[in-house]
Amino acid sequence: MYTIDLAYVGRGLHEELAAYIADQQGYYADEGVHVALHDGCSWDEERLRHGATIGLGRALLSRLADGTPWVALSVNTHRPLFWFLARPGLTSLADLAGRRLAVHAPHTAPGCFTRIVLRRAGLDPDRDIHTVVRPPGDYGMDLRRLHEGGIDAALVGSTMAPEAVAAEYGWQVLAWVGDHFRIPTVGVAVDPTHLHPDDPAVQAVVRAHRRALQVIHNEPDTTVRHIRTFLGRHTADEARAHYETFIAPHFTTDGQADLAVGATAITAVAAELGVPATVTAAEFYRTATADGTGSQRG
Repeated sequence: MYTIDLAYVGRGLHEELAAYIADQQGYYADEGVHVALHDGCSWDEERLRHGATIGLGRALLSRLADGTPWVALSVNTHRPLFWFLARPGLTSLADLAGRRLAVHAPHTAPGCFTRIVLRRAGLDPDRDIHTVVRPPGDYGMDLRRLHEGGIDAALVGSTMAPEAVAAEYGWQVLAWVGDHFRIPTVGVAVDPTHLHPDDPAVQAVVRAHRRALQVIHNEPDTTVRHIRTFLGRHTADEARAHYETFIAPHFTTDGQADLAVGATAITAVAAELGVPATVTAAEFYRTATADGTGSQRG
């Protein structure tokens, strides 16, 4: 049996769902690979690049900003699962002007994506908004600060169903990032300096994740059962509504990247980072497997 280290660099359904299903359904074992799954949220890039990673956004930022030659081999979705959750009185992104927003740091993938979305809404994230920078987590402290009035809004991820939380507290979901910025994100990426894309263990993980993506589309009850392990504060109906709205329609069936979406996203990310777009979508998103199955879309 092959062995491989696989790290996630964020928490929640966005980052973890496909890998979780692959593990729980026994697909890694079926493919003959033992996967050591690691929490790489606080790892530096040097440690992260010695194994495979789920975080394609972070990998792309690293390739553009630092030249680390990451390549993505499987893509789970093109619509990042992050939302702007706000206290009453705010009804649109434009209403964030002059307000306090809890958000990830600019050099992180969700932080970069957020800044792109804010600029498209006509806001300068450095001048028009009072940002409260916090690290990745379960966003529980954000909910507390929203409830207490310490912040006006927060960018939250998929450790919760934001629409259900908004209904519970009488808050507003101002926007879903996936509606405003598309990028092939979360899946499997490697740095060929340390782990070749055609390595049998890597390809086994890619195949296992593709099987998990099929479960997401073809087995709703199974998928919702797995989702509920992440959404412990929510009812079965809320978990299913979240699945039907944000996951089933938008996760890929085959792990393939839409290269047109990827090209536009790379240009936008490079511009936000203030660096040249030194990699093309076809160079970064190599989502065809070594056995030739699957074809890139775009």
